[in-house]
Amino acid sequence: MSVNGEPAVLTDRRGDVLVITLNRPNAMNSFTGSLIAGLANAFAELDTDETLKVGVITGAGKGFCAGLDLKEFQDKGMPDGVFELFERGAQKPLVAAVESFALAGGLEVALLCDLIVASEGAKLGIPEVTVGLFAGAGGLLRLPGRIGALRTAELALTGDFITAEQGLAWGLVNRVVPRGETLANAQAIAERIARNAPLSVLASKQILRDTAGMQNSEGWAYQADIFERLLLSKDAKEGPRAFAEKRRPTWVGA
Repeated sequence: MSVNGEPAVLTDRRGDVLVITLNRPNAMNSFTGSLIAGLANAFAELDTDETLKVGVITGAGKGFCAGLDLKEFQDKGMPDGVFELFERGAQKPLVAAVESFALAGGLEVALLCDLIVASEGAKLGIPEVTVGLFAGAGGLLRLPGRIGALRTAELALTGDFITAEQGLAWGLVNRVVPRGETLANAQAIAERIARNAPLSVLASKQILRDTAGMQNSEGWAYQADIFERLLLSKDAKEGPRAFAEKRRPTWVGA
């Protein structure tokens, strides 16, 4: 449960987009066991429901997420399932709506997402070294692919923050928008993604994720099987047919 007695994670279906809200606003949406379990359930709902195409993660209250709840960590240790959740993520696309801050594990939640929308001046960072920890929920593994090894080392070893604007310049953030507008912008992007062929979107995410760090030849070999299977799908036939007939495709996800 959240500190206000409500579930620690809320879900709201908006057409084929699932809005996932981290709901501990009085504790900066920090992780507890219940929040991790709620996020895992939300990902399962997104991935198993064929009517849902994209997820948007946002935070209740004034900000996105400040990472691990250090008070609960002192008493109970690391929440169960946290590393499995952050390693696995979601199969379907995720868009982060980062309002005001995404720090420590909060930035690692954003890094689970394929796209990040952040508010002007939002603080981003992995300051775990300042409290005797390190960014073990994927930050040290995912950030180098986004911003490079040297910039990751600077954030990881100093614990310093950058702004959303700096994150945009570094390639960490896709869009910087006025405060209060991150969710609307993230949902608009999600709806744009949802209009595309579902199998093509899933294949694109899978290849982007799984070929990171592969040699070029390995990447080509990996995507070849996926492409061959996709060519046999009904949607691969519907797309060109709809283009030729100058109409919007009707995707069936098969």
